[in-house]
Amino acid sequence: MNLRSLLKGAILVTASAALIAVITMAGILAFVFYHSDGGRSWDVSVSSVSSTLTWNGTDYEFSGEDLLGDDRWAILISEDGQVIWSFRKPTDVPEQYSLTDVASFTRWYLRDYPVQCRIRDDGLLVVGSPKGSVWKHDISTASQLLHDAPLWIGGIFLLALGCVLLLAYFVVRRWFRQAQQVRDAARSDWINGVSHDIRTPLSMVMGYAAQMEGAADLPPERRRQAGIIRAQSQAIRDLVNDLNLTMRLDCAMQALRKEPLQIEAFLRQTAADFLNGGLGDGFDFEMDLPAKPLPQIDADPFLLRRAVNNLLTNCVRHNTPGCSIRLGARAEGKEVVIFVEGGTAESVPLQHDSSRQLEADGGAGHGTGLKLVHQIAAAHGGRADFSGGTPFRCEIRMPVKAR
Repeated sequence: MNLRSLLKGAILVTASAALIAVITMAGILAFVFYHSDGGRSWDVSVSSVSSTLTWNGTDYEFSGEDLLGDDRWAILISEDGQVIWSFRKPTDVPEQYSLTDVASFTRWYLRDYPVQCRIRDDGLLVVGSPKGSVWKHDISTASQLLHDAPLWIGGIFLLALGCVLLLAYFVVRRWFRQAQQVRDAARSDWINGVSHDIRTPLSMVMGYAAQMEGAADLPPERRRQAGIIRAQSQAIRDLVNDLNLTMRLDCAMQALRKEPLQIEAFLRQTAADFLNGGLGDGFDFEMDLPAKPLPQIDADPFLLRRAVNNLLTNCVRHNTPGCSIRLGARAEGKEVVIFVEGGTAESVPLQHDSSRQLEADGGAGHGTGLKLVHQIAAAHGGRADFSGGTPFRCEIRMPVKAR
């Protein structure tokens, strides 16, 4: 599952959540409207029934049977409480009413019949429905609540939508992490497999090349060629090791074994190992350290030494013998800056802020070496700044150890 598929899934879930929320709100509003006075108002019905009841001088004439349907009834109560006209009046509905009776059933029920009333010039028109057909309750609320109701409804809607979107975000993020873990595991297995398959034949090539390089019975040219084979084999071995390490740093699989480091002693030892290994033969090597002791840093000495060695090796590989290589450090604010300068860089500079993106195979023209420097610095909470020109320069900025 790639990022594009996850993005499509997130958009689909978001759109579905929004559609469900809109349909739910619309359904609730439609339900409330349909089951309230809206659409079939009782006031309108009672008014229509009243308009069909007329006095002809001797008796009442009624033409609203269709308005009442098959189950509703009506009565007209005079001002003295007497029923003076009725239509389908149930037998348990009284013929005479007091003021208290009228005040009661106009708001509630008349003998358990839900009723609506309309005042006329000749009395009170009462229209009733079957028992249990309508639920009535005395509800009152402040006007301010009605004014705030749209805000409450909108807020609840947005809250529900936000919860759904938040759930979708966590689900998609989990999918993305699972896909990333699968991809990282596949990449790790592939690199480990290649490293394992290369290690044995490469060791044999390096061993035989070293024997040929030291063989006195071979011509000098053949021994020189054997030395080239050994050096290039060692470069391949370093490249494989860099691939393994950069993969582990990318996947956060490399545990940092930090310890307090005194930069001056650390850089002197690193330079000594580099020169004793013969890697700096033919180059002018210079140390640039301040007279005042530098602050300590917390760092993994193995990884930091790997980063500095990669920079020194990069200077040797991309410059001709006779060029100057300078290794040093300085304090700058709350950071210790380790820098390496060497000749003229032949490769494209790499910026720590990713303004120049690394290539998929390891990073620009430098291969994996400078990408690994960038990763090691970032793993320690610092950064690596690269700049080309004369000379090529890299600065590793490491945070000072907190006291």
